[in-house]
Amino acid sequence: MSPFGGFAKNVYICISMENKKSIGTSLMEGLLNLSGSLSLGYHRWWARRIAHLMHGILHYRQDVVMANLARSFPEMSYEDLKANAKRFYLHFANTLTEMIWFGACKGEKGRKRLHDSHIVEITNPEELNRLYGGARQLMILQSHTGNWELIGGITNYSYGAPLDIRPDAFAVTYMKIRSPLWNRLMADNRTAPVKDQGFEGYVENYNILRFALSHKDQKFGYSFITDQYPYIRGHRYPKVEFMHQDTLTMTAPASLACKLEMAVAYLRFECREEGGYRMTFVPICENAKGQDPEIIMKQYYSLLEQDLNAQPWNYLWTHKRWKKESEL
Repeated sequence: MSPFGGFAKNVYICISMENKKSIGTSLMEGLLNLSGSLSLGYHRWWARRIAHLMHGILHYRQDVVMANLARSFPEMSYEDLKANAKRFYLHFANTLTEMIWFGACKGEKGRKRLHDSHIVEITNPEELNRLYGGARQLMILQSHTGNWELIGGITNYSYGAPLDIRPDAFAVTYMKIRSPLWNRLMADNRTAPVKDQGFEGYVENYNILRFALSHKDQKFGYSFITDQYPYIRGHRYPKVEFMHQDTLTMTAPASLACKLEMAVAYLRFECREEGGYRMTFVPICENAKGQDPEIIMKQYYSLLEQDLNAQPWNYLWTHKRWKKESEL
């Protein structure tokens, strides 16, 4: 979608939307809240059915998934490619149904529900606190691994050292959806656990520079999903070697980190075999001042490639990450 105490203190979300709700929005909100209030096990039961529907019956983007997997894992046999594609669809369906469940985790009661579920566990909260405490601000670079839609609940995922980040000093970026209805519903859903905690950092990607400059003198944390194909055509983007392919990369988050002297961390978002996820924060640099944004992004993609080799199904393979000239 998405896709964060001292560190959680600085999570800031800006939702630029109309305050008035339409009847359609209210109805959909009600249905999603009703469904989301059901157990996590119920949602995972449905995920298995949805995965079968997408993969076995509708063949949803199956050609894109198989092509992406085959090009990314040239050493993999056809049978292994099919097995990983099938597992991917279950993973993808889980991200969708868990997102609905997550949207009902509102207020104090909802945050306790989220915490008690152990749906996500942070393996090294002390490292996150160290990076955040040692720099003016922190940039977290993440990707479409794990369940990227659950990032808004980050302050509830530490079962060791409490996080220093606060919901009112953390920002996440998003890509605006064309439908105003779904744009609002997704915003409400992704920020459900922190909406009543001063979270105002849900920022459209085109507005992030202005937002960051207006908060440059505050202790703040940012999360960017930055593995997509570049949004803006006509720009000259650097290429990196990623999954055996030349890959255009966006450098805006790394450039912002360099400009504002942020620490930079990569978010490793693994799937647990028993269900749920692990977050691990891997340092890229303690202070990006004077660093080359392209080098930062090369490190990011190197870490992401390691993760995909470890869990090949754990990625958004339906996304056309590597486009042909004719598709631009």
